[in-house]
Amino acid sequence: MSASIRALTDTRHALGEGIVWDDRQGVLRWTDILASTLWQCDPVDRSTRHWALPARLGCMALTQDPDRLLLALEKQLVMFDLRNGAMEPLADIEPGLPDTRSNDGRCDRHGNFIFGSINEHGSERIASFYRYSADGVLSRMALPRAAITNSICFSPDGNTMYFCDTPTRQIMACDYDGASGEVDRIRVFTEVPAQFGTPDGSTVDAEGFLWNAEWGASRVVRYAPDGRVDTVIMMPASQPSCISFMGTGLDRLAITSAHDGIDAAERERHPLHGAVFTLEAPRGRGLPESRYGRTA
Repeated sequence: MSASIRALTDTRHALGEGIVWDDRQGVLRWTDILASTLWQCDPVDRSTRHWALPARLGCMALTQDPDRLLLALEKQLVMFDLRNGAMEPLADIEPGLPDTRSNDGRCDRHGNFIFGSINEHGSERIASFYRYSADGVLSRMALPRAAITNSICFSPDGNTMYFCDTPTRQIMACDYDGASGEVDRIRVFTEVPAQFGTPDGSTVDAEGFLWNAEWGASRVVRYAPDGRVDTVIMMPASQPSCISFMGTGLDRLAITSAHDGIDAAERERHPLHGAVFTLEAPRGRGLPESRYGRTA
């Protein structure tokens, strides 16, 4: 384990995911999906808070109101008040598909929330990608159906969307219109070789390079805008899951991981499975996380 990589907290997560840096409040937030829990940590003093939720939380978005988060619970979008835990229902997610739940997601550069679902009970591609507009309209995007949606992120100018269906090991790109949600020129951005696991959560830095957590391979990879491998970071946990830039300079990385599916003996030998890690970014700086809703 590199000396620069450290566990942020003592907590280990069954399925840590969806990590987001709140640049206004100076905290990290993430979900342990299987524990139906929202987590928050101040990296300065490493103090934490957590909220038990009524359903599993797939992903979330910051909003223009610093005290409210947009949550994609397993079958419902809700607005969550951090001050008192109140939830405002917004829209149902795939009510006719009992085998799916929400999975990966983040806001585009125009304040719309883009997220996808996962087929929990098989490999059939019944999951989809969705856009919850800044005006509060939920619509299915014209992207191929998937088994496990992942890697949703956007180029710095917002005109390219990246996404994947994890089992294919291909991270895709498409032209994206943030005003309408229309997509065009769907194409392969890069393919993760089988020996390097499968692509999970991604983010894009200020130079337009894509960072991807590669589940099952103990590594995080920075890809150049042309899809070539630029930098590889080896992680002390086999299942890194999602990435965010953090800190006042957006020059550090925060990376979730998971211990789901790892037996107790292996977890005892390697106790960092399921940790949230922080480290100095070896290259690049991040962009502030886009927030849901129209700006004033």
